[in-house]
Amino acid sequence: MTLALLALGTAAAGAALFVRAKTRRAERENPPRGQFIHVDGVRLHYVDRGVGQPVVLLHGNGAMAQDFDLSGVLDIAAQRYRVIAFDRPGYGYSTRPRGRLWTPEAQAQVFYEALARLGVERPIVVGHSWGTLVAIALAMLHPAEVKSLVLMSGYYFPTMRLDVPVMSTAAIPILGDFMRYTFSPLLSRMVWPALEKKMFGPAPVPRRFAAFPKWLSLRPSQLRAAAAETALLIPSAAGLSRRYASLQTPAIVLAGAADRVVDSVQSERLHKALPRSELRVVPATGHMFHYLWPRKVVAAIDQAAGYA
Repeated sequence: MTLALLALGTAAAGAALFVRAKTRRAERENPPRGQFIHVDGVRLHYVDRGVGQPVVLLHGNGAMAQDFDLSGVLDIAAQRYRVIAFDRPGYGYSTRPRGRLWTPEAQAQVFYEALARLGVERPIVVGHSWGTLVAIALAMLHPAEVKSLVLMSGYYFPTMRLDVPVMSTAAIPILGDFMRYTFSPLLSRMVWPALEKKMFGPAPVPRRFAAFPKWLSLRPSQLRAAAAETALLIPSAAGLSRRYASLQTPAIVLAGAADRVVDSVQSERLHKALPRSELRVVPATGHMFHYLWPRKVVAAIDQAAGYA
């Protein structure tokens, strides 16, 4: 037993040193590309490009604002809109204070205050995956302040998901902290290729996704945010789904018919529940809709910009 504990301790120490080195290198090679604003104890990192009608981009679980840059959506949209892409709390270079439950509503309130400080009025809010819940919460909390929604590959209604208990362990106090600073980043990197195939399938992983800063997203702080949001996924969808019928903000709902992460039935159900929505389900398309069809996303933004 003593030898086993000694071996575990040695392995954990080595893993911790390796993770710390990888974290520091990732931050050196991928410094913040945008600006910062402090709101309610949160330091939010955001990228602000273009001029015109404001568009806000909210990424999914495990990602960051850079995801919209690599997909092409940010640059295409910035040709005719003012586009603001946020690192959501805990991702990229945005902080996520502990001691607060970061529900979609809690995040939406932070973004509402940040947008007010930035002088942004009635934006089109675009959400991908977990970011769709934040986008919907923002429209529910402040309906007069959101012009319209574009929702991609979202999870909107509670279902049984076997991945939730597995992917939530890094958020468990003490044990989760230990794993995040030692073995979890290494295990996550090992399964990364399989995860990519699942997210993008049935299409191949685009070459430009190779530039995604993997070790930046595998930092202990970001793994904790991702695990916490996985744990909140089902209850968050359950809470919001009770109020979909009251949401009068117009929405365009986009989904891939072959999504292996979130079944497109979720988007079909949302379309039926929302009073003002349009649904577009694209064949042979997986979860990373914005990488495969960036111009379809911007076309949806164009249509959303025309809503009264």
